[in-house]
Amino acid sequence: MTHFGRTISWSALSVVVASAIPVTALAVPVVPNFTQGSMTSHTETTSKVTETINSMDYNTGYQYSVTGSGVTASGNLNPGTGSNNVTIDGVTSSWTTPTSRPSFTQTAPGAAFQFTETLSGPGLTQQTIIQRVTEVTSVTDTTSIFTQ
Repeated sequence: MTHFGRTISWSALSVVVASAIPVTALAVPVVPNFTQGSMTSHTETTSKVTETINSMDYNTGYQYSVTGSGVTASGNLNPGTGSNNVTIDGVTSSWTTPTSRPSFTQTAPGAAFQFTETLSGPGLTQQTIIQRVTEVTSVTDTTSIFTQ
């Protein structure tokens, strides 16, 4: 069959031959569509610390003191002392304790005077308790910047 001087079979054959020729596939590179960016993070941490400070002061023996005006000591100013012992579970403890104290008289009877006598024994003399709460907040801000 001819059509404009060509045969139809020739045209069909050329289509079959053209589709049988191997063609190399071409790839297009993938390029990100951004040029820069950033990332930000915010972190907060809170710590709460409760402290108790317990301070205790002890006398390890007896303390005797006298102060005043318008008075006179009659005799020795040192108090008399004696020894005491105690044994608990096989452990013996010894200490010295006052057994007598000096005597004082008013220098001018009827006149003004001041007199203070103090005897403190061993043991706890003062206890201080301090309680405090400390709260610490830590804030961290981080920014990362990246470019292509």
